[in-house]
Amino acid sequence: MENLEEQNELTLDYDQLKILANRTSNWRERLAAVEELGKLEDNQQVVDVLTHRMNNDSVFTIQEAAYRALRKLGEDVQMPAKKKGDPFKGSNKILLRIKKSLPKDHSLEEFGEKFKKMRIDMYDTYEGQKGDEFAKWLEDTWNALTIR
Repeated sequence: MENLEEQNELTLDYDQLKILANRTSNWRERLAAVEELGKLEDNQQVVDVLTHRMNNDSVFTIQEAAYRALRKLGEDVQMPAKKKGDPFKGSNKILLRIKKSLPKDHSLEEFGEKFKKMRIDMYDTYEGQKGDEFAKWLEDTWNALTIR
């Protein structure tokens, strides 16, 4: 009976972690979920989720964490190459549309809030990729967006 309860708890943990690992709106939750999945018992479901995050996550930090977790589980995987360039096609157009949707005298903070509200997926990816440089990148990007 006790073994069955433990197995149900593990399944529940896996199910919750799988959902968190695949949330596109929060890179910190994805990172924590990937790290926790790496602590679970080695099974194909865990390996599949970690492999997907390693190969497909838009934030390299999460790809690295998934790689380390897979290696710890004994998987023979290669570290993914860090992708260069912009992760979103047409991002400048999207950001310009956001800027244009605000009053002419809007602040950087208002731009950042609207960006986060309208495109949490992009906001989250850039925040995860840029790390400590995100605020500067956001300000530089905001300043560079010109409205005709």
